[in-house]
Amino acid sequence: MTSHDLRDQLASLTTEAFRPELAEIDRLPTLDIARLMNGEDAGVPAAVATQLPRIAAAVDAVAARMSRGGRLVYAGAGTAGRLGVLDASECPPTFNTDPERVVGLIAGGPAAMVTSVEGAEDSEELARRDLDALKLTPDDTVVGVSASGRTPYAVGAVEHARALGALTIGLACNEGSALAAAAEHGIEVVTGPELITGSTRLKAGTAQKLVLNMLSTITMIRLGKTYGNLMVDVRASNDKLRARSHRIVSLATGASDTDIEKALIQTGGEVKHAILALLAGVDGPTAGRLLQESGGHLRTALTHAAR
Repeated sequence: MTSHDLRDQLASLTTEAFRPELAEIDRLPTLDIARLMNGEDAGVPAAVATQLPRIAAAVDAVAARMSRGGRLVYAGAGTAGRLGVLDASECPPTFNTDPERVVGLIAGGPAAMVTSVEGAEDSEELARRDLDALKLTPDDTVVGVSASGRTPYAVGAVEHARALGALTIGLACNEGSALAAAAEHGIEVVTGPELITGSTRLKAGTAQKLVLNMLSTITMIRLGKTYGNLMVDVRASNDKLRARSHRIVSLATGASDTDIEKALIQTGGEVKHAILALLAGVDGPTAGRLLQESGGHLRTALTHAAR
């Protein structure tokens, strides 16, 4: 593609559109600019809402595969790639997932998290190499993330993953995107022109963050990583999380502090196991066995324990 073709392509994207009414934004008082930005951001959730049926369908497909041991892989460049890496990195402490179960790939590798890697986003071959290193299976899911919906790295990742039989999702912020078309589940959250022309780290980035939150969080709910709205698979890796673990067990069981501490000690600090031990009146090893037999779903384990 020539530079002229690329300019024409970018000019056709709503995320790149110029807004003449904001041409003198730099002359406004700071508070007025803040109000403008806040007003722009307020429309993002409504744009996401239009895609909820597509998001829900994608989540159910992801959860079905992850329940069989599959992985959730995000692939993107620039802001989109960073958001994928961020979402992936938050799953282990929040849901006690193995770090290899939710993976974030960014064009250019880890260095691209803080420094632009020239040309990386334009390489479909780089996306193929990054995915091949993961040895994808049909139980895996690859989510290509790109505000424009045309980034070669994201589109190439989805096309390659689909050819390998993996589930594919394309998340873009323009209608009729190549990314959504390439994926089995296309999600296009149209947030419109940005406050600063072409700066898709703004509304488009916010929309992508909201959708990625949904994809990972609701998938984890479907996989039994929560009990109600409690993070029962939280990993207590620091003092704050240890205190949170105690509080979660308290909220779920209403048990005394002494009994909670005893249950957490007996179950090696595993919140879900401690809750089951307290509510079902079983010891730590029995709680572990019941949860294993129930696929990690606490509600199912409680039903089995009551039989």
